[in-house]
Amino acid sequence: MLIYVIVYDIPVDKRRYKVADLLSGYGQRVQFSVFECALPVAKYQELRDRLKQRINKSEDCVRFYPISSHTHSQVEIWGGPDLIKVPGSVVV
Repeated sequence: MLIYVIVYDIPVDKRRYKVADLLSGYGQRVQFSVFECALPVAKYQELRDRLKQRINKSEDCVRFYPISSHTHSQVEIWGGPDLIKVPGSVVV
């Protein structure tokens, strides 16, 4: 299981709301167009498949940044919610 930081820039309100609604079922919103999701591979694939149906690749931009267990402890946060934790992991 990895944490994915998913960011998007979607100019059309209706599509943007649908993407945000979908992502809220997989993780936590940390900024207006940024979500953090702790997902096993199968759930990550499911999310990607569902997102593909909601975006227009010629107008929208969605990026997925995996955070490994090695770099998880190096994430620096100033304000806002804490970084989500991978179940069963220890963060020092």
